[in-house]
Amino acid sequence: MTLAAQSPGGGPDLSLRLAGLTLGFPVINGSGTFDAIAALRTFGDGLRESFPFAAFVSKTITPHPRGGNRPPRLWETPAGMINSIGLPNKGLEGFLAHDLPELGTLAVPLVVSVAAFDHDGFARMVETVGARPEVAALELNVSCPNVKSGCVMGSDPRETAELLEHVRPRTGKPLIVKLTPNVSDIAPIAIAAEQGGADAVSLINTLRALAIDHVSGRPALGAIRGGLSGPAVRAIALDMTHSASSSVSVPVIGMGGIQCGRDALEFFDAGANCVAIGTENFRDPVAGLRVRDELAAALAERGHGALQRVVAPAR
Repeated sequence: MTLAAQSPGGGPDLSLRLAGLTLGFPVINGSGTFDAIAALRTFGDGLRESFPFAAFVSKTITPHPRGGNRPPRLWETPAGMINSIGLPNKGLEGFLAHDLPELGTLAVPLVVSVAAFDHDGFARMVETVGARPEVAALELNVSCPNVKSGCVMGSDPRETAELLEHVRPRTGKPLIVKLTPNVSDIAPIAIAAEQGGADAVSLINTLRALAIDHVSGRPALGAIRGGLSGPAVRAIALDMTHSASSSVSVPVIGMGGIQCGRDALEFFDAGANCVAIGTENFRDPVAGLRVRDELAAALAERGHGALQRVVAPAR
């Protein structure tokens, strides 16, 4: 396998400013879908010279170490994948001591994804991680339930607003709020995030899903339920991207089943300012570069000389 990918060369200008970050092209990774540390150890300087994404989003870290859900954790579907990974990570201290030193050597902006189960936990994560010079921005994974209210913080506008009001003063670095699709209307959640001080929103996270083992007749995953991703969710992701981008003025990072440049262009047509690759990374570790080049070709076919020509929701 090679890390080489053809450069857009003299094609459309794909550079952009996203929530205060300068990116060479509008393709990043979904949190937890690309292990940059393992890739660095495997490919070495080849990866540094041709990194697949314009910015790297870490897997989500929590205040304390987590072992994740019991296996099985992954189940392939006809058009995607169900996962019940359960946020396994080394915890805040372990991340700062072991992972951040290596991730900080990447030549692209580092976005650290954080999660907690109450406002104080989020505040500690944001303040501590945001203080590190290696970190360019933070992503708030708001798919966890608030231990006090029992409500998933990203599924209720009031919870989302209260969380942002609590953590926004803790850092001057950009805050990207990752929204859950498991709501009846995503627009009020996006609006609440913007009003609370979010610099961008990203969507969608996985959809609740269940897989049955046809041999045993029982749930196939150790945690019973999981989250569906991949091409099966793309139409839903496009709809929610359109709803969010039509409701807020902050940048929208669209994701959900993107496999090629034309898929990515659909998200820009729906109002996204940037896209993220998730499940496709498991099939093609350099999908980010391929999607970049295919996106450039698709824009050129339309006669666009720059990406910004198409970043507007089709209301």
